[in-house]
Amino acid sequence: MSDRVDISVIVPAYNELENLKEFLPLLNKELVSVNRSYEIIVIDDGSIDGTAKWIREQLSVNNHLKFVKFRINNGKSSALQIGFDLAKGEFVITMDADLQDDPKEIPKMLSKIEEGYDVVSCWKENRQDPVDKTLPSKIFNSVVSKFSGVKLHDMNCGFKIYRKKVVKTIKLYGELHRFVPVLASWQGFTVTEVPVLHHPRKFGKSKFGAERLFKGFFDFLTVTVITRFRVRPLHLFGSIGLFSSFVGFMILLYMTILWFLGLGPIGNRPLFFLGILLLFLGIQFFTTGFIADMIVSGWFYNNKEIYPIEEIYGISVDEFGKVLDKESDS
Repeated sequence: MSDRVDISVIVPAYNELENLKEFLPLLNKELVSVNRSYEIIVIDDGSIDGTAKWIREQLSVNNHLKFVKFRINNGKSSALQIGFDLAKGEFVITMDADLQDDPKEIPKMLSKIEEGYDVVSCWKENRQDPVDKTLPSKIFNSVVSKFSGVKLHDMNCGFKIYRKKVVKTIKLYGELHRFVPVLASWQGFTVTEVPVLHHPRKFGKSKFGAERLFKGFFDFLTVTVITRFRVRPLHLFGSIGLFSSFVGFMILLYMTILWFLGLGPIGNRPLFFLGILLLFLGIQFFTTGFIADMIVSGWFYNNKEIYPIEEIYGISVDEFGKVLDKESDS
């Protein structure tokens, strides 16, 4: 296989052995048919169902396959991020390993992104999932689209294609994989979507449920802060501080006028104490913003992420670079 890679496919997997046995041959067949150089990077996110053993066996018959195994379940964002770090392809595709994403949609996605877009997200127009997944997803997509300005039907779909410059720019951790289109759009990349086929789950069960609606709300707040205020925290804390101080000042001004007009004592009135509280809160928010600005100026974003890597195959140590966990058993 030459050094040039046109397509990198990143497949995070957590206890999806039975699905992987059918999925990887289908994926490999479709990638061969598009007649482009490719690599498949499987990230085993701490599976305990024998996934690692089976993948190791496939390495001897598929020289396009690369494999990273986490010692523990570290989450989809970490799995995708290490895949992004390792991907060599000019186009990077992410797919779930549960057989619900159809590899036959890859040519459509390639055609769409070659129109000039940076990110193409898939829309499971006829979604084959139970209501406890589809209903929270609809609410989530509606809220995030409204407040982020990124108009997608299916924000959280794991089936996406990116230009290389996108995956080398954004950084995922926690649960931020849900917001990749938002992160990309807010950094100036163009985002669109295409409708795709979606299949019902054949083996196993989903790792996500209705509770992700609540997690998604807090994650969206995180995305807002780290994208819009990451390098200017004073703009966030200062705005809150200014509002609080202004309200507190106006209350105290009102109480002072009452005192000058002789309309009664003010020292024992709850409104007086509220004004003092809001004024001091405003000062504290300003102070927090200044301290955060100083921290940001001395310590920026590109810190090394340490992953709980247990095994690596098909990837040289040099390829890991900054993402290699020095304590890995490799």
